[in-house]
Order: sequence, then C-alpha cells, then structure tokens
Amino acid sequence: MSEKPMCSPQKFGAVEWANCFSYVYRYRFLTFSESHYGEDLLIRPKNRNSTMQNERGHFLKDFSGAIGGWVSLQSRRVNAQTAPSPQASVERPTVRDRFWIWGWNAGALTNLYGLPGVSRITAVEGAFYLGVPNLILVALPDPKEPCKWLPEAASFEQYAISFRELKRVVWFIVGGGKMVAGPKNLEVVLQLTQKFPNIVGVIMDDFFRNTIDGGKVGTLTPRELSYIQSQLKMNGRKLDLWAVVYHHDLQYPIAEYLDEVDIVTYWTWEARNLDQLEDAFVQLEELAPRARKMLGCYMWDYGAKKPIPLNLMQKQCQLGLDWLRAGRIEGMIFLGSGSCDLRLGAVDWTRNWIREVGDGSVTF
Repeated sequence: MSEKPMCSPQKFGAVEWANCFSYVYRYRFLTFSESHYGEDLLIRPKNRNSTMQNERGHFLKDFSGAIGGWVSLQSRRVNAQTAPSPQASVERPTVRDRFWIWGWNAGALTNLYGLPGVSRITAVEGAFYLGVPNLILVALPDPKEPCKWLPEAASFEQYAISFRELKRVVWFIVGGGKMVAGPKNLEVVLQLTQKFPNIVGVIMDDFFRNTIDGGKVGTLTPRELSYIQSQLKMNGRKLDLWAVVYHHDLQYPIAEYLDEVDIVTYWTWEARNLDQLEDAFVQLEELAPRARKMLGCYMWDYGAKKPIPLNLMQKQCQLGLDWLRAGRIEGMIFLGSGSCDLRLGAVDWTRNWIREVGDGSVTF
C-alpha cells in the first residue's frame, strides 16, 4: 500500500478535496458524536439531534475556512514541482513559511490553566486549522501520573508519520514541566531523523528552573549542552538545538547557557507583561547575541488562566511580523494546538490574521 496520505494536499483537485472533505467530516463528526454523547444517544434523541446539527454547522464553517488556508499553504509546493523552468520554480519565502505551531497530544491540557472544555485536536490538525507548515512537538507530564509522558506511544514513529506533510518539525528532548527525557530520548529523535528528514531540530521546553537560593539554572549544564550539540551532527547535516526562555528568566545570569544553543524561543508567560515586550526583547538580544531567535505567541493567558485580550494578541503578532521582516527573528510560534478547537477569540483572530498576512513576502 502506498504511504501517501489519503488526503494529500499535493493533489487538491475538486475530486480530491471532495473526497478529503467527506473523509475528515465522517471521521471527526461521527467520532465526536459517539464519544461525546455516550448514553445520550439512547435517552435523549431529540436533544441529541439538535446538538449534533449545531456541531455539524460549526464543523462545516471551520472546515471550509481551513481548506482555504491549507490550499494556499500547499499550492506553492505544487507550483514549484510543475514549473516550466528552473527560474520559474524559484520562490521567495513567504511569511507563512516562517510560522510554527506548538503541538501536544490531543487532550494533554484538559482541566489545566483554566482552559474551557476538552480539546480533541491533534498537533497536525492544529497546524492544518491555523494554516501553518511547521510544527514543534513537546511532551507534557500526565497530571495524574507525573512520571508518565504525554504523548505516549509504543513508538514515536507513529507521530512522525503523521508529520510527513509538514515542512519542518522540531522534536522535544526536554518536555514541559522541566521534565528531562534523558539520553534515551535524544537517541530516539536521532533515529527518527533517519526516516523523517523534515525533523530539523530538538527543543528544550521549560529549560530554566528555580534554585533553593532564589536563582535560576538550566535543566542541563553548559557542558551537557555542548555534548548534545556534538550529537546533532549526522549524515552531512546539523540539527538545531532550541531552548525556551521566558520573560521572567531574563533577570538571571543565563547567558552561558544560551551560548550553547542555536535558536532561542522567547515567551511572555503572563499577558500583562506584553507591554514590556519591546524592551524585554532587546534584553534577550544582548544576552544571546549569537543565537537565532523566534517569538512565541500565546493564544491564551496561561499565567493568569484566562483569555488573552485581543489587543495584546494583536500587539505581539504585529511586533513579530515587523521583527521578522527586519531580520530580528526567524519566525513566530503560536501556542498551541490544544486551544485550536475550543472556540477562543484569540485563536479565531490569529487564524484570520495568518490568512491575511501569510502569503506576503518576508521582505518588503
């Protein structure tokens, strides 16, 4: 059997998209109906039918918008493959090419950070919904079993297979909650890159931790980071080492750690601190002059456990776009997949904004 996905975006004629729509609609909607309603399928048929009709309406509206964004996202790849000459196939990078989504296993944030409802969306579905081609996969500890990782699979290759149509993927080696996966996880990622060349880097989430005396240290030492760097060179290519830095990390002496990483992703944990974003980013540039940088954009105020105000969502996105075009950052990361199906105002605004600016040029 061919390994090409049933709904490959590289072949999106009318028939293909009709088949894709039918497949995804039947899978997502019927799966929702069966798992969400449970016994209500038997005891409240009238209410069930009404609710299912409402869900069907929401699904059709969201899916049609996502199809438009995904067609735009993939059309450039098809055009490049069928271009009549090498000169015609050379394309300037678009803004969308520099956009990433932060992904988890479906439902990983259930009952956490004040998020409303239960998310069923996977990391790949989140990328599809927002219309971005790049993904960062990060594991989280299971809140019921802190030593158990989410996502959990017999083989992480199962996740990597679903990422094949993405342009670039970055895989975790330090997960959320400062949990260190250890040498075994680095080995797993290096093995995956043998089969999946779109894996271009590894990331250390929640990298800095508090010390007893009120300071900050890295989850790994600079020496350990140097060793990891030596392991990321393989088969004639080099994987990038990424690290997460928060606004509240900047007050500590962390430069020696950042000297050992290739890409720093910068995040403002509490939305109220976004009014300091410009000054804080200058501070980050001084702490890590060598490392390339990405701007992380939360679509929910995780620090305050409430919705992020739209004016602050707009501010960080517009600043990120300006910095991208000025060469101060290499891209923007939207966090995260687990909020994409919760009907949050910031997610809806961000999705529409990506559709508006995504096909523009990185440079003016």
